[in-house]
Amino acid sequence: MIVIGASAGGVQALLTLLPGLPTDFAWPVLVVVHVPPEHDHGLAALFEARCAMRVREAEDKQLPEPGTLYFAPANYHLLVEPDGSLALSADDPVNHSRPSIDVLFESAADALRHRVIAVLLTGANHDGAEGLRAVARAGGTAIVEDPNTARVPTMPAAGLALCPNATSLTIGAIAPHLIRLAQSHVRP
Repeated sequence: MIVIGASAGGVQALLTLLPGLPTDFAWPVLVVVHVPPEHDHGLAALFEARCAMRVREAEDKQLPEPGTLYFAPANYHLLVEPDGSLALSADDPVNHSRPSIDVLFESAADALRHRVIAVLLTGANHDGAEGLRAVARAGGTAIVEDPNTARVPTMPAAGLALCPNATSLTIGAIAPHLIRLAQSHVRP
Protein backbone atom coordinates (compact mmCIF):
# COMPACT_ATOMS: atom_id res chain seq x y z
CA MET A 1 0.00 0.00 0.00
CA ILE A 2 1.12 3.54 -0.71
CA VAL A 3 0.27 6.28 1.82
CA ILE A 4 0.76 9.94 0.86
CA GLY A 5 0.55 13.08 2.97
CA ALA A 6 0.52 16.70 1.85
CA SER A 7 -0.29 20.10 3.29
CA ALA A 8 0.41 23.62 1.99
CA GLY A 9 0.99 23.39 -1.76
CA GLY A 10 -0.17 19.78 -1.68
CA VAL A 11 -2.99 19.92 -4.21
CA GLN A 12 -0.59 21.26 -6.83
CA ALA A 13 2.02 18.61 -5.95
CA LEU A 14 -0.59 15.85 -6.13
CA LEU A 15 -1.78 17.16 -9.51
CA THR A 16 1.77 16.40 -10.74
CA LEU A 17 2.21 13.09 -8.92
CA LEU A 18 -1.11 11.23 -9.06
CA PRO A 19 -1.93 11.54 -12.79
CA GLY A 20 1.41 9.82 -13.42
CA LEU A 21 0.19 6.54 -11.90
CA PRO A 22 -1.34 4.09 -14.41
CA THR A 23 -4.81 2.52 -14.39
CA ASP A 24 -3.36 -0.90 -13.59
CA PHE A 25 -1.15 0.28 -10.72
CA ALA A 26 -0.54 -2.74 -8.49
CA TRP A 27 -1.32 -1.16 -5.10
CA PRO A 28 -3.99 0.99 -3.45
CA VAL A 29 -2.97 4.58 -2.67
CA LEU A 30 -4.27 6.43 0.41
CA VAL A 31 -3.98 10.22 0.51
CA VAL A 32 -4.31 12.75 3.34
CA VAL A 33 -4.35 16.44 2.45
CA HIS A 34 -4.69 19.12 5.12
CA VAL A 35 -7.74 21.23 4.42
CA PRO A 36 -9.73 23.51 6.74
CA PRO A 37 -12.42 21.43 8.49
CA GLU A 38 -15.22 23.74 7.39
CA HIS A 39 -14.56 23.00 3.72
CA ASP A 40 -16.01 19.99 1.97
CA HIS A 41 -13.01 19.94 -0.32
CA GLY A 42 -14.22 17.43 -2.92
CA LEU A 43 -10.69 16.26 -3.67
CA ALA A 44 -11.90 12.93 -5.02
CA ALA A 45 -14.01 14.71 -7.64
CA LEU A 46 -11.15 17.04 -8.56
CA PHE A 47 -8.70 14.17 -9.10
CA GLU A 48 -11.14 11.72 -10.69
CA ALA A 49 -11.16 13.77 -13.88
CA ARG A 50 -7.35 13.96 -13.96
CA CYS A 51 -6.17 10.48 -12.96
CA ALA A 52 -6.01 7.16 -14.76
CA MET A 53 -6.56 5.28 -11.49
CA ARG A 54 -10.02 4.99 -9.94
CA VAL A 55 -10.53 7.73 -7.35
CA ARG A 56 -12.73 7.41 -4.26
CA GLU A 57 -13.34 9.14 -0.96
CA ALA A 58 -12.36 6.63 1.72
CA GLU A 59 -15.18 4.93 3.62
CA ASP A 60 -15.13 3.29 7.03
CA LYS A 61 -14.53 -0.50 7.02
CA GLN A 62 -13.68 -0.46 3.30
CA LEU A 63 -11.09 -2.91 1.93
CA PRO A 64 -8.79 -0.92 -0.38
CA GLU A 65 -8.37 -2.25 -3.90
CA PRO A 66 -5.30 -2.11 -6.16
CA GLY A 67 -5.38 0.62 -8.77
CA THR A 68 -7.54 2.90 -6.62
CA LEU A 69 -6.77 6.25 -4.96
CA TYR A 70 -8.54 6.89 -1.65
CA PHE A 71 -8.75 10.42 -0.22
CA ALA A 72 -9.40 11.01 3.47
CA PRO A 73 -12.76 12.78 3.86
CA ALA A 74 -12.78 16.30 5.28
CA ASN A 75 -12.47 16.42 9.08
CA TYR A 76 -11.81 12.65 9.55
CA HIS A 77 -8.60 10.83 10.30
CA LEU A 78 -7.93 7.97 7.88
CA LEU A 79 -6.40 4.83 9.40
CA VAL A 80 -5.37 1.37 8.24
CA GLU A 81 -6.70 -1.42 10.47
CA PRO A 82 -4.67 -4.58 11.29
CA ASP A 83 -6.69 -6.52 8.68
CA GLY A 84 -5.80 -3.91 6.00
CA SER A 85 -9.25 -2.31 5.93
CA LEU A 86 -9.75 1.43 6.23
CA ALA A 87 -11.15 3.22 9.27
CA LEU A 88 -12.36 6.78 9.75
CA SER A 89 -12.06 8.57 13.07
CA ALA A 90 -13.30 11.89 14.43
CA ASP A 91 -10.74 11.79 17.28
CA ASP A 92 -9.04 15.04 18.26
CA PRO A 93 -6.76 16.71 15.71
CA VAL A 94 -3.11 15.62 15.71
CA ASN A 95 -0.54 18.32 14.90
CA HIS A 96 -3.52 20.67 14.58
CA SER A 97 -4.87 18.56 11.72
CA ARG A 98 -7.76 16.22 11.08
CA PRO A 99 -7.07 14.32 8.93
CA SER A 100 -3.53 13.90 10.20
CA ILE A 101 -0.72 12.46 8.11
CA ASP A 102 0.95 10.98 11.20
CA VAL A 103 -2.24 9.06 12.07
CA LEU A 104 -2.38 7.51 8.58
CA PHE A 105 1.34 6.72 8.36
CA GLU A 106 1.61 5.28 11.90
CA SER A 107 -1.50 3.10 11.51
CA ALA A 108 -0.23 1.83 8.14
CA ALA A 109 3.18 1.04 9.68
CA ASP A 110 1.51 -0.88 12.54
CA ALA A 111 -0.80 -2.81 10.21
CA LEU A 112 1.41 -3.47 7.19
CA ARG A 113 4.99 -3.24 8.51
CA HIS A 114 7.36 -3.69 5.51
CA ARG A 115 4.46 -3.70 3.02
CA VAL A 116 3.90 0.08 3.09
CA ILE A 117 5.49 2.96 1.18
CA ALA A 118 5.01 6.40 2.75
CA VAL A 119 5.41 9.57 0.67
CA LEU A 120 5.63 12.93 2.48
CA LEU A 121 5.10 15.99 0.29
CA THR A 122 5.12 19.78 0.62
CA GLY A 123 3.73 21.41 3.75
CA ALA A 124 4.20 24.12 6.36
CA ASN A 125 4.22 22.02 9.56
CA HIS A 126 5.77 18.83 10.93
CA ASP A 127 2.77 16.47 10.50
CA GLY A 128 3.95 13.27 8.85
CA ALA A 129 7.55 13.32 10.13
CA GLU A 130 6.89 10.96 13.07
CA GLY A 131 4.75 8.74 10.84
CA LEU A 132 7.46 8.58 8.19
CA ARG A 133 9.93 7.47 10.85
CA ALA A 134 7.42 4.84 12.07
CA VAL A 135 7.13 3.44 8.53
CA ALA A 136 10.93 3.23 8.17
CA ARG A 137 11.31 1.59 11.60
CA ALA A 138 8.67 -0.99 10.65
CA GLY A 139 10.68 -1.92 7.55
CA GLY A 140 8.60 0.06 5.08
CA THR A 141 9.85 2.50 2.45
CA ALA A 142 10.09 6.24 3.21
CA ILE A 143 10.05 8.83 0.42
CA VAL A 144 10.01 12.62 0.74
CA GLU A 145 9.58 15.37 -1.79
CA ASP A 146 12.93 17.12 -2.14
CA PRO A 147 12.70 20.08 0.27
CA ASN A 148 14.88 22.13 -2.10
CA THR A 149 12.20 21.98 -4.79
CA ALA A 150 9.02 21.58 -2.68
CA ARG A 151 6.63 24.49 -2.77
CA VAL A 152 6.77 24.64 1.06
CA PRO A 153 9.84 22.78 2.38
CA THR A 154 9.01 22.56 6.12
CA MET A 155 7.20 19.22 6.10
CA PRO A 156 9.57 17.22 3.87
CA ALA A 157 12.57 18.74 5.72
CA ALA A 158 11.06 17.61 9.05
CA GLY A 159 10.57 14.14 7.56
CA LEU A 160 14.23 13.98 6.48
CA ALA A 161 15.38 15.21 9.90
CA LEU A 162 13.64 12.27 11.62
CA CYS A 163 14.23 9.78 8.80
CA PRO A 164 17.56 10.73 7.18
CA ASN A 165 17.68 7.56 5.07
CA ALA A 166 14.41 8.42 3.30
CA THR A 167 14.64 8.70 -0.48
CA SER A 168 14.38 12.37 -1.49
CA LEU A 169 12.96 13.00 -4.97
CA THR A 170 11.54 15.91 -6.95
CA ILE A 171 7.77 15.78 -7.30
CA GLY A 172 8.10 14.81 -10.97
CA ALA A 173 10.30 11.82 -10.10
CA ILE A 174 8.05 10.25 -7.45
CA ALA A 175 5.43 8.59 -9.72
CA PRO A 176 8.06 6.98 -11.99
CA HIS A 177 9.86 5.72 -8.85
CA LEU A 178 6.65 4.18 -7.49
CA ILE A 179 5.95 2.55 -10.86
CA ARG A 180 9.47 1.06 -10.91
CA LEU A 181 8.92 -0.35 -7.41
CA ALA A 182 5.64 -1.92 -8.51
CA GLN A 183 7.11 -3.32 -11.73
CA SER A 184 10.08 -4.83 -9.91
CA HIS A 185 7.61 -6.89 -7.88
CA VAL A 186 9.02 -5.51 -4.66
CA ARG A 187 5.75 -5.75 -2.80
CA PRO A 188 5.62 -3.13 -0.06
